[in-house]
Amino acid sequence: MEKAEVTSRAAAGSPTKEDYTDAESQVVEYTRAEERRLLRKFDFSILPPLTIMYLANALDKGNVGNAKTDGWDKDIGLVGNQYYILVMVFYVPFCLFGTPISLLVKRFSAARVLPIMMLGFGSMSLFAGIAKNFSEIFAIRWFLGVFESAMLPGVVFYLSTFYTRGELASRIGLFYAAAAISGAFSGLIAFGVFQIKNGKHHGWQYLFWIEGAGTCFFAIIAFLWLPRSASTWWFLDDRQKSIALARILSASSVTADEKLNIRDAFKPLMDPLYWLWAVISLALGVPLASVNNFLPQIVASLGYSTIKTNLYTVAPNIVGTVSLLCLTFSSDYFYERSIHICIPLATTLVGFVVLGSIDVVKHTGVAYFACFLLTMGASAPSVLVATWYNNNTPSESRRAVVTAVMVALANSSGLISTNVFRAQDEPKYIPALATSAAFGGLCLVIVAGTGIWMRIENRRRNKAQGLEENYSAANTNTEELGAGRHSPSFRYTY
Repeated sequence: MEKAEVTSRAAAGSPTKEDYTDAESQVVEYTRAEERRLLRKFDFSILPPLTIMYLANALDKGNVGNAKTDGWDKDIGLVGNQYYILVMVFYVPFCLFGTPISLLVKRFSAARVLPIMMLGFGSMSLFAGIAKNFSEIFAIRWFLGVFESAMLPGVVFYLSTFYTRGELASRIGLFYAAAAISGAFSGLIAFGVFQIKNGKHHGWQYLFWIEGAGTCFFAIIAFLWLPRSASTWWFLDDRQKSIALARILSASSVTADEKLNIRDAFKPLMDPLYWLWAVISLALGVPLASVNNFLPQIVASLGYSTIKTNLYTVAPNIVGTVSLLCLTFSSDYFYERSIHICIPLATTLVGFVVLGSIDVVKHTGVAYFACFLLTMGASAPSVLVATWYNNNTPSESRRAVVTAVMVALANSSGLISTNVFRAQDEPKYIPALATSAAFGGLCLVIVAGTGIWMRIENRRRNKAQGLEENYSAANTNTEELGAGRHSPSFRYTY
């Protein structure tokens, strides 16, 4: 029977917050079978509600794209670039409020803060169904951005307190798949809802109301179900709580349930390595936002009807979701990040180049295939880059801030994307496609360079310490990495 030994700060019995800091270290031994049982509880009890939450998040954020195909913009009197302004304004609070709300997530637990935020953005979707003009929908989109701002960084940080570094990418990928598949769901939901013929209300109103009501209902369920932490979860027995703590101290965090220290939490932002990750996050966000926000419009430019446009967005989004899951599970299996980020970046880059270099109306088959390339590579870089800097940040407080700031930068790219997708460029959107391709190419070069540098630096440290060349982050105990990447035993996860 396989066994693992790790150092734990928990005393015998059920671990408490006091155990984390006051008890003497001890070795916790557990079998692989015990670990698998614990992981199954996490996978089947935590991931599904988070996945549904993020699905609702993505649906409520992107439903204006589907509503537009049903004439929503004309029914409320939008003119000129007002639709694109409404898409853009969402990203301003989305970027500004992500970090402060993420600090609340660290302080009060994602299990409490995120369902409250979910109730807020579900309500905004309900209000969108009764908004009658540009000003009203402008205000709704603003508050929607506030409520949704901490969802991704909050969930990524929350998962990092349950899963080890070698398990994180695949779990983030599973929950993030909800965002990727939301494009397919939104197309199917819109297709069904737009069949409702009612003289009193428009089809797009039913779309907003149905999605908003479902979001609010599930927010209440999530608030009542999600555990604040493994140490306080009633669903785990004392033995499983000890194993959960030992796993996190061995391969995720320096300490568990770390008290928030705001001054220390922002220290990574002074590190040049995190500046590189900031540029990477900003660059990858442009093609991601372009695909998420404008895929229905890109498909519509091929000359299809409203119903066919919504249906034809389903297949590319499903293929994109499968690609996301394959890449994230492979990344965890090989304990490698940078190459797995470069592959989807290159795929999406090719898609943008193809769309920008052909006549999409004359070559609809090729153009539609390019849409598959876009979705195959759009989501995976976001997940894997988030996993990458989380893996290399063993402090929980620092991880919460770093994730929030990096996600905010990636989200700010939506401002770039929405400003280059202009009404006067329909239906080819050449400037938008070229801009998205350029940012994707920049991201590809920086990721490849950073991954190569990390490999060289790990070998240099191994040689200096007289260790085998293949000694890596998988061999290090995160409880010993209090000084972060300046700790002697630190090795980069690349």
